[in-house]
Amino acid sequence: MKLRLFTASILFQLSILSLLAAEPGMMFIPGGTFFRGRSHELPDDGLKWVPTLLKDDRPVRRIIVDPFYLDKYEVTNQQYLIFIKATGRAAPYYWSGTKPAANLANYPVVNINWEEAFAYCTWLERRLPTEAEWERASRGLRERGTYPWGNDSPTKDLARFDRMDGPGDVGLFPENYFGLCDMAGNVWEWCSDWYEKNYYEHAPEKNPLGPEEGRYRVLRGESWADAPKYLTCAYRSFTRPTELSPNIGFRCAKSFP
Repeated sequence: MKLRLFTASILFQLSILSLLAAEPGMMFIPGGTFFRGRSHELPDDGLKWVPTLLKDDRPVRRIIVDPFYLDKYEVTNQQYLIFIKATGRAAPYYWSGTKPAANLANYPVVNINWEEAFAYCTWLERRLPTEAEWERASRGLRERGTYPWGNDSPTKDLARFDRMDGPGDVGLFPENYFGLCDMAGNVWEWCSDWYEKNYYEHAPEKNPLGPEEGRYRVLRGESWADAPKYLTCAYRSFTRPTELSPNIGFRCAKSFP
């Protein structure tokens, strides 16, 4: 009975609140509790010759997040071009001069560092998602699910991964529970948080924002170059905020009023 009431509450938020205050190009992500962290085993867990595995996506803990919006798609080259023209910022170095090649317009913009992603979101009066928000959005309402689409193993019909030719157009693969595309594969996505290996052990239960300082920023969502085992909702990565990579892009979030 409690589960039914909880589900009914979530569906009410999805159907009513999202209609009352919809953001163009964004999906409403209902607030609530979810289990954050990796509850499944990885192939490397059984390797005896590894003395200490990186288990930064554990322990699994119940987390509460407030409702928010998240871009349906990763930010594209075409969208970033508008930002470049409006602000006079430098274009990504792989563009043809001051604009992307025509065939790349709907590809996610890449080779963007954390500060540039932050600036773009701020320009739109939005922000980068927290790591907790990102995982909430990726999981949907599936408790302890492995992938954004469920528990089925990754296939080339579900995500863009394990490739050599770079990212592709956004939105080519099925939406997840909240209507989001490319939450696994295509490009890694910047989050607002600083990275800390053991953060899950002591993070606040409600709306965790990450450590107050650090050396690296969190990345989520895996990329076109990654192996299937990394496409999970729980997998964490990190890099320097100044990193420029053909594997890294972003999407924007916005707090619910």
